[in-house]
Amino acid sequence: MPNTNEAKTDQKKRVEELRGEWQQLWRDRYDDQIRAEGVSAANYTKLQVERGTIIHATRDYKPLNFKEILQQNQIENPDRYIPPNSQIGGWNKFVKTQITQPKQPHTKPPPPPKKANQQPKKGGRGWLHTT
Repeated sequence: MPNTNEAKTDQKKRVEELRGEWQQLWRDRYDDQIRAEGVSAANYTKLQVERGTIIHATRDYKPLNFKEILQQNQIENPDRYIPPNSQIGGWNKFVKTQITQPKQPHTKPPPPPKKANQQPKKGGRGWLHTT
């Protein structure tokens, strides 16, 4: 009977293999511009995706989910291997909200005060140059 450390490393290797195929699937997909959908370009047996399967479309399709693929491959606790959605939260959101200080908006310094009621030169007409 394998011990728990060997089982964890074996499971981690399987997840890395699945993640590699997942990335390959998205990297090598064929984008059909006419139908506005992404189609798999090859067979991916570990992901159970056949060539020609729609993997991304604008409407009326069920998107592929990496968590479901991990569950189908009997990976224990698949949430551990998937990063959280950035809108829900994650390390970046934690750093932005808890650690860094919010940026202060940039404001212009007030203009210097004008000298009050100084008589304009030449009655406000400026210097006259006549030749």
